[in-house]
Amino acid sequence: MPRQRARTIVLVIGTRPEAIKMAPLIRALQRAPWARCRVLLTGQHRELVDSVLEFFEIKPHIDLDFMRLALPLTQLACRLTKAIARAFDHEKPDLVLAQGDTTSVLATALACACRRVPFGHVEAGLRSHSLAAPFPEEVNRVVTSHLATIHFAPTLSARLNLTREGIDPAAIHVTGNPVIDALLTAAQREVALPVSLDSAKRLVLVTAHRRDSFGEPLVRICQAVGELHERFSDVEFLWPVHPNPSVKPVVASLLSPLSRVRLCEPLAYGEFVAAMKRAAIILTDSGGVQEEAPALAKPVLVLREESERPEAIDFGVAKLVGRDPCVIVEETSRLLGDADAYRTMARGMSPYGDGHAARRIVALVRNLLGESNRPAVPRRARSRPSQRRRARLSPPC
Repeated sequence: MPRQRARTIVLVIGTRPEAIKMAPLIRALQRAPWARCRVLLTGQHRELVDSVLEFFEIKPHIDLDFMRLALPLTQLACRLTKAIARAFDHEKPDLVLAQGDTTSVLATALACACRRVPFGHVEAGLRSHSLAAPFPEEVNRVVTSHLATIHFAPTLSARLNLTREGIDPAAIHVTGNPVIDALLTAAQREVALPVSLDSAKRLVLVTAHRRDSFGEPLVRICQAVGELHERFSDVEFLWPVHPNPSVKPVVASLLSPLSRVRLCEPLAYGEFVAAMKRAAIILTDSGGVQEEAPALAKPVLVLREESERPEAIDFGVAKLVGRDPCVIVEETSRLLGDADAYRTMARGMSPYGDGHAARRIVALVRNLLGESNRPAVPRRARSRPSQRRRARLSPPC
């Protein structure tokens, strides 16, 4: 009887958050005897992604190495789409998976459409309902949804967003978010922080790196941190500063003189989870942190005017505070000074998953590929060299 081939599934990763959220799915597919799992890096966040993959003991197979290119969004999207499509020509995937709302995800969806390859969108259906905020993320996820074959929505509200846009309900599956799978795995490890902190002081963890925070909004966030530093002598601040030149010089110039503000390089994933565990409050414009912190019983004040993750806000474990220094200071001060208000937000409950999203997604993928009713392929039948391959870039569009 001829041996049936394993199904090739390519998982595309561009940024650190994508690496974190795709890691549980990669590991689950690597254990599936019917799947040949291939990891493709676009290379947009080279060092940040590599550290996450190392944490989860994942070795990529294809590396497009776009980190070295500083391109406008239109050129980046065009060149990424071409390079990813060429990689598909070599790999001949039965299915491609990507997560989130970056240019890498949009380029992956376009490449799949051009090559007629089924595409599965992880974390599908998130919406701010404004194409301008955040930009380009909202545009990316709306377009991606209309190119995807199967949608893995983290919540019921994400599913509702998709059905309102005319997406076939039969193609939408509520799975939870694999970010919680990754978080629960990482939180079990005891990881030392590379920054010396005063154990007698409460810690406020701060992150801000989104494009819509650049410029005056970031200055205002820094002003709020400065005011809180002045008000609370028993509080220390930790800010892992994103290396983007629109972020790092601004934060350093405004906050480095303050004695209890610890500015550091971006933390490795395990270190950042350790920092969240250590923190009393988290101030962030990050989408992923809005999902992670509630599961660790940490109140989150969201430094944005809107959020595509309303569940945590509706649940009362996160709150939108924008970038107005007065509002940021008022809401942070309330949590630092009012024990009842703090307990209300620090409930240790997340609306984004139970740690089993990857298992659900793999089961749905297996069913989509028609693997649920046939014998498993022995692992030895699908062994291939796993060295990283660099794809040659095409000329600019």
